[in-house]
Amino acid sequence: MLSNARTTAAVPRSRRTVLRTAVAGSAAAAASLALGSAFPASATPREAQDAEPVTTPAQALRRLAAGNQRWRTQRQEHPHESAYLRRRLVEGQQPFAVVLGCVDSRVPPELVFDQGLGDLLTVRSAGGVLDEAVLGSIAYGVLELRIPLVLVLAHQSCGAVSAAVHADESGEPLPAHIRYLADQIRPSIDHGRHGDARVDATINAHVRSVRDRLAAEPDLAGKVAAGELAVVAARYELRDQHVRTLS
Repeated sequence: MLSNARTTAAVPRSRRTVLRTAVAGSAAAAASLALGSAFPASATPREAQDAEPVTTPAQALRRLAAGNQRWRTQRQEHPHESAYLRRRLVEGQQPFAVVLGCVDSRVPPELVFDQGLGDLLTVRSAGGVLDEAVLGSIAYGVLELRIPLVLVLAHQSCGAVSAAVHADESGEPLPAHIRYLADQIRPSIDHGRHGDARVDATINAHVRSVRDRLAAEPDLAGKVAAGELAVVAARYELRDQHVRTLS
């Protein structure tokens, strides 16, 4: 159910050392999760089930798909919130996916995919627009935390895309910072459609464009080519809460 530019300079060795220091203990926590066979009474069955780290894009996609299925059928488990898990996360983190999503309050990734503490590295900007902070945050997850999946999540009725389309059609000026968002979305506007259909088609075109830009980033492209990383575009429907991947 879930499927598959600007150049960012390679992170200098000194900076990479600082980043690794900031997440000290991550490797030890990962080893503990992988090797531990007994779970204290305070660990939930869900936490025991998910103890094995996710190491491939396919595993990560399956876990997101299962979580979205629980969410949209109102069978959420709200996993990974126990006192045991909170103590364990003090040692470090091992999220299994980066989700780049919109700031829209109706689409929080942890809820949409029924995930908990330590599961997702979430990066959010209006319309899922890329800038250096967003690119750096995603690269951090992939290069430092070795996350195997980046999911770029668009959604139905995106306000940022609607604003960009309206400004393009009307010529009305937007406030400076919002204009930046519209300028990033404008190349994806589908001028072959009209009205709501134009907005809807532009949402899909824009998320595909962001996916393609990320997959082409030099720091990420090598991992994609090696099969260690997948960058996937997807869309969340407010109507039925279903996440579907876009080819």
